[in-house]
Amino acid sequence: MKRLIYIVSLLVLLSACKDDRGLVVGKIKKASKLATTEFTIDKIVYGVKRKRLLWVVKLNEAKFIAHSKAIVKAGVDLEKLKKEDVDIEGKSISLKLPPVEVINFSYPAELFRKDTLISTDAFLNKISLEDQESFFQDAEIDIRNSLKHMNIIEATEKKTRLMLETLLRSLGYQEIYIDFHKGELIPEITEGEVGA
Repeated sequence: MKRLIYIVSLLVLLSACKDDRGLVVGKIKKASKLATTEFTIDKIVYGVKRKRLLWVVKLNEAKFIAHSKAIVKAGVDLEKLKKEDVDIEGKSISLKLPPVEVINFSYPAELFRKDTLISTDAFLNKISLEDQESFFQDAEIDIRNSLKHMNIIEATEKKTRLMLETLLRSLGYQEIYIDFHKGELIPEITEGEVGA
């Protein structure tokens, strides 16, 4: 909310200098990262530890199942806005905003819940804390790499567009055109990169 008030005040200050694109860009950049959407993603964490005799004969399996949540905040990094991304002609303004990206990704351990009804240890085969950590890391990698297939970009662009249109209309702009550059939502990661 403080960031929204800050952006509104910046835009009010800019209303007196609507034709100076450089000044508009400079002031908008001061708002820095604008997080406009927050998503909570539920993830079932599943793992199996197999016990084998001489690496050939399968003896038993220990199973682990847990419920987890990831919290993803997406938005636009306004620091990347350039002078050529703003076009002002009288009461008309066109903005080409930087691409939507993940501003914050958290996978808090306090939201992990082991399913004790399904998770089972086997004879001489137990799921250790290290095994559990490995299962959660695999789940985090899967969530991160699946974000681009979710509706995050479209939802964030829509919300950002609506918010900025409302603010710009209050400053007297009658024609508002907002588009977004394309870019990577979140960098792909592979096993071993989590927490690095």
